[in-house]
Amino acid sequence: MKKISTLFKKDPNDLGRVINELAPENSWVLDGFGIATRKFDGTSTAIINGELYKRFDIKLFKRKRGKIIKFTQEQLEAKKPIGAIPCQEPDKISGHHPHWIKCHRDNPADKWHFVAFDNGSFVNGTYELCGEKIQGNPEKVTGHKLIKHGSEIVKLDDFDYRSIRLFLERNDIEGIVFHHKTDDRMCKIRKTDFGIIRI
Repeated sequence: MKKISTLFKKDPNDLGRVINELAPENSWVLDGFGIATRKFDGTSTAIINGELYKRFDIKLFKRKRGKIIKFTQEQLEAKKPIGAIPCQEPDKISGHHPHWIKCHRDNPADKWHFVAFDNGSFVNGTYELCGEKIQGNPEKVTGHKLIKHGSEIVKLDDFDYRSIRLFLERNDIEGIVFHHKTDDRMCKIRKTDFGIIRI
């Protein structure tokens, strides 16, 4: 699953917030091509050819004392687990290069992935692992679940800045992911983008 852009432009004075201006690449949302779905707060997971995978991020560079230190190709390859599958091209600005790596039953770090996986029947696709031992369980899930991305439609009267902000203030969800009706484009907006704290 690719990292996706934010619906509105970032505030240049505070990149953790957005301003009331649509990011140009996401104009399709206001043009009527967006399907609003609930964004769950857990950890990204995938089922590929019937097997369970989790996200693994490789950093192309690090910052040290205000300087950017790039890793060599050899260093990057050494960081990459065997069989890692790139989710997308590297982000040259942030330095993130997300991959999928296979979960293993004998790895304690993968325990909750398998608890959720073994409790259902799943098709290939991307999911959010949510549950009692994941991220403090903001979704208040009993046990552990794999929730398919895009599976819960959100009812919004309007997709403008004010309407979305009000909706996120009034509803206990992490945010919204917009899916394009005819292709694989997506974008997101979260409570935190407006400075709203989820309780």
